Amino acid sequence: MSRIRVLVIDDAVVIRKILSDTISADPDLEVVGTAANGRIGLQKIAQVNPDVITLDVEMPEMNGLETLRQIRKDYPKLPVIMFSTLTERGANATFEALALGATDYVTKPANVGSVTNAREAVEKELIRKIKELTSKVKPLDAPKRNSVQPSLEALPQNIKPVSRPASTQNQIDVLAIGVSTGGPNALAFLIPKLPEDLGIPVFIVQHMPPMFTRLLAERLNSQSKLKVVEASDGMIVTPGTVYIAPGDYHLEVFQSSKGVHTKLQQSPPENSCRPAVDVLFRSVVSVYGANILGVILTGMGHDGLRGCELIKDKGGVVLAQDKATSVVWGMPGYVAEAGLADLVLPLETIPLEIVRRKNLCRSGSLLSSSLISIGGSK
Repeated sequence: MSRIRVLVIDDAVVIRKILSDTISADPDLEVVGTAANGRIGLQKIAQVNPDVITLDVEMPEMNGLETLRQIRKDYPKLPVIMFSTLTERGANATFEALALGATDYVTKPANVGSVTNAREAVEKELIRKIKELTSKVKPLDAPKRNSVQPSLEALPQNIKPVSRPASTQNQIDVLAIGVSTGGPNALAFLIPKLPEDLGIPVFIVQHMPPMFTRLLAERLNSQSKLKVVEASDGMIVTPGTVYIAPGDYHLEVFQSSKGVHTKLQQSPPENSCRPAVDVLFRSVVSVYGANILGVILTGMGHDGLRGCELIKDKGGVVLAQDKATSVVWGMPGYVAEAGLADLVLPLETIPLEIVRRKNLCRSGSLLSSSLISIGGSK
């Protein structure tokens, strides 16, 4: 198998060196070129034909956002990973880059003076994303209609595909969403489509560092009919409010005599994530029982898989984004392959299905003729 070809565009010599050495040390990757600014980088794309680009945000002559605009005109499908600083300015620029079509982002190591620490940070985040986004890691196959035995190959141990009937649920009291790679744009589409009278609280785990989650909440709040906030500890949960787990904190909920409250905690990461979707879903199940609608959107890894299993075992409903509209069909793919999704849907139909599920009673038909479930269509 040919190695993944990477072009590194960054104005800092030390960063180019760290990235080049770290990427080249992986036997599946090779750095086919480097550039000190966007103008040089654009010239090199045609010369070296990369499979993926890492792109700095702040550069002289032609910055990362200007470069990205041109890349998307000339190479609309080429994966671009933004390499930004963990600052408010860097976070704002990253969100703008994602809106312009960047595929994903990685934050720069805080201490580039320590080459060892910087290389470890890059290796932990960037290498994995390069492999996932270039599809050199074998993707999960989309579940086939009427299939009896989904593929076991990519499922974690102790998770077996099972046949579950589509859920029939009397009411939906809460919406819980898990998302990772490609999430900011997916949420920017989904959340503004939800109506003001949705009438239930919404909880979201988006894998992001601190500050990024606050900016995500602010942006979604400015675009949506629902109120969107970054969750803080001890908030009283109210219908019509969207609570986003803050970076580096797990989000949970608990019941008291005054109602449902949020809880933030920093127990160890799960699935290498904090916040983790599984932590949220576990907690939501403990409070809301069967009256849960869980949604798994685009993202790499399998965070949320165990939580969806709990939701289904309790009698709740699970929706998963389909492969075609996911940036990475990892999280929703695992859920679909395990037989845990009532429906696997393109992103554009998920808001409508959320509202429809919320309004259905047990006697209503749960599947429209135009929607496909894991077990087939009705």
